Amino acid sequence: MRNICVVYDSGNNAMEMAARLLCDVFRKEGSNASAYDAVTVDPGVLHDVDTLVFGSRCSFGTVSADFKRFMESTEDFWYQQPWRNKFAAGFTLSSCNSMYKLNTLQVLEQFAAYHGMHWIGLGVLPRFVCGQQSEGQNRFSCHAGLAIQYTDTGSSVEFHPGDLLTLELFAMRILEIKN
Repeated sequence: MRNICVVYDSGNNAMEMAARLLCDVFRKEGSNASAYDAVTVDPGVLHDVDTLVFGSRCSFGTVSADFKRFMESTEDFWYQQPWRNKFAAGFTLSSCNSMYKLNTLQVLEQFAAYHGMHWIGLGVLPRFVCGQQSEGQNRFSCHAGLAIQYTDTGSSVEFHPGDLLTLELFAMRILEIKN
């Protein structure tokens, strides 16, 4: 049974919802899955998981300050490399559709590389209809990880249907990777 942990930037309701949705897919498919807030998690509890999924909102074109603090908190054990050869993946979101999300994913990917982890890319092709890219899966044509957009009305958070499909396909892709 896979043991997967999602560590996410909790500074945003949409991030928490996306982390929860990923965990729901993992659990539905028979894996142990938990989600931790990057602000409060003790990185040491992550040493025993198989796969880490990192999530940060796109904040001025990169990871949020809270997620960066989480990254820096791993310096204490980085040299021992307890996460070496674990799998890692990442997701990001913002309320706009800019591709600054790609830079955020690249920062997450580089963080995983510092820890000797194996990065899992999105693995979901964009969908084309009549030669035009559709609003379906991977509508941002981002392949480094999951990039999605949300709308926050104050009373609810909503994701584009194509982004929800991409989230589910991304979770399934992570589960396809065997230890």
